Amino acid sequence: MSPIAPGSIAGVVLAGGRSTRMGAEKALLALAGRPLVAHVVERLRPQVADTFINANGEAARFAGLGCEVVADAAGAGLAGPLLGVAAALAHARRRGFSLLATAPCDAPFLPLDLVARLTAAMAASGARIAVAQSPRGLEPMFALWSEHALGEIAAELAHGEASPRAVMARLGAVRVPFAPREGEDPFANLNSREDFAAAEARLG
Repeated sequence: MSPIAPGSIAGVVLAGGRSTRMGAEKALLALAGRPLVAHVVERLRPQVADTFINANGEAARFAGLGCEVVADAAGAGLAGPLLGVAAALAHARRRGFSLLATAPCDAPFLPLDLVARLTAAMAASGARIAVAQSPRGLEPMFALWSEHALGEIAAELAHGEASPRAVMARLGAVRVPFAPREGEDPFANLNSREDFAAAEARLG
């Protein structure tokens, strides 16, 4: 497969979850004085040509981040991040991008070489999806998706399949191993007040 041009890759931060465990919208909770999602955007933005946020509801709450907000398709009847992937991938294709990198809104330490390594693996393998794998296992929301996978994703959603892992397995996603650096987990998700406190300490 020929090399992939960096300018063909968009990125999306997936912020469509309900955040029920935190009692508030997790993406907008403060971490080191800024919304959590701002830390994720800051690390993803230099790796792609344009950055979106996938979220439902009032888009103005993300206005300070300088990202276009893409909502899930209306009347989808399902829930979960695969809906956000499909909506953002369709939007990226309309904007002229052939690939979409995804990251969840609660992972403020995502690797700064995430997209480069996923892109290299996709180019070498010819796969339509490249996904990160940590010592913990597959990290399905840290992935690179080709526009050529959109038809299959839409078909899976239409048949009631909302699991990114299941779609990745069916489409033969290539797995890209990532190891912890200096003992720190780059894919750490913040799911509790204790996680936020630990992240604050990690940020110094």
